[in-house]
Amino acid sequence: MNQTPQPGEVSRRKFLGSSAAAALAAPFAVNAAGANDKINVGMIGVGIRGSLLLERLYGGSQDTATVTAVCDAYTGNLAKACARIETLSGNAPKRYADYRELLHDKSIDAVIVATPEHLHCTMLIDALEAGKHVYIEKPLAHTIEEGEKILHAAEKSKQVVQVGMQNRSNSLYTKAKEMVAAGMIGEVHYTRAFWYRNSLDNAPAWRYAIPADASEQNTNWTAFLGSAPKRPFSKPRFFQWRLYWDYSGGIATDLLVHQTDIAQFVLGKPAPLSCVASGAILRWTEDDREVPDTFSAIYEYPGAFHVNYSCYFGNDHYGYGEQFMGNEGTIEVLNRQNLNFYPEKLGGKAPERVAARKELSIALPGNDTKAVEAHIRNFFEAVRGREKVIAPLDAGQRANISGHLATLSFRLNQKVFWDETTRQYTA
Repeated sequence: MNQTPQPGEVSRRKFLGSSAAAALAAPFAVNAAGANDKINVGMIGVGIRGSLLLERLYGGSQDTATVTAVCDAYTGNLAKACARIETLSGNAPKRYADYRELLHDKSIDAVIVATPEHLHCTMLIDALEAGKHVYIEKPLAHTIEEGEKILHAAEKSKQVVQVGMQNRSNSLYTKAKEMVAAGMIGEVHYTRAFWYRNSLDNAPAWRYAIPADASEQNTNWTAFLGSAPKRPFSKPRFFQWRLYWDYSGGIATDLLVHQTDIAQFVLGKPAPLSCVASGAILRWTEDDREVPDTFSAIYEYPGAFHVNYSCYFGNDHYGYGEQFMGNEGTIEVLNRQNLNFYPEKLGGKAPERVAARKELSIALPGNDTKAVEAHIRNFFEAVRGREKVIAPLDAGQRANISGHLATLSFRLNQKVFWDETTRQYTA
């Protein structure tokens, strides 16, 4: 098991200073596939998230791309995904037990990586070295250091990389960004973000169902562990990896990063300056989970700006959302499908320009599904050289930094700081 880092250890961590994070904002136009040829895609990881991405690929990009190869560490996932691809495309994909063999397949143009986060860094760098374009699920990496390593590796590559932060492809957040830029809410110094969930007592949060046939014989435990600490085979760790520090940053890197990223996107903010976080296991106390089910974090950003984040797995009344709170109004995006705008009243004394603004509500049920499809489509269009990716590596690392600052703060029980110039964090 990873040991919680000690304050002295964190304060000594240094990273190579470079311009990598600022370089990578736009992909190169490439010719991985002909202008009208379908892009051949390899799926690495086809569990819950990978299966969803597979559906969204064929839902929104079936004329542009097709899945020709699949890799997963559990044979059940592999069989299920291959059967689904045959149904969707009429073609049987190649099956790989080792992702490196998939990367050696010269016929594959791009890969979608939807594995546990602790495997992202190695797989992404290996894919770039193999000449593949990459759609990588968030978070970009399991640590800030790994994210920096990815940035450096990508400097040498002309491949396209899209990070799976699909809120950036959601039309409601695009609208919010436009409204902020138009001055609809005035100066913005504060944003509140939240993600609340709940489930029945017999379905604890992140305790996904373990397949009845799962065994050490049909799961590749060594491949799953990767560089994580070695330990005996464990079904819960394999199928419910989000609950354990060796493979996950918990709420901060699985959920929070979506919302710090979209705040940074809508408001044009860089990585945060600092974070102080608090959390605990309060709702699901009767299993061996290590990551909190209750989490709060406060961020300071350059330019006099704060983000206040909260998450709880024991009540879903308020759901999911961000509230961009300006001096002259508020824009909130709720559950990725509703946008509301409220001008400030200021006790009935609002300036005429503010008082003249009308409240606005937009409802787009199912918009998150469309956003995922748009995000994947944007990736493929970038591979063809027609667009720039909307979630490039530098943005992915900024989100990665925000998530891991929160995890570090929680585990160290102290405020953690990020220096954008030196690419160092300290506690």
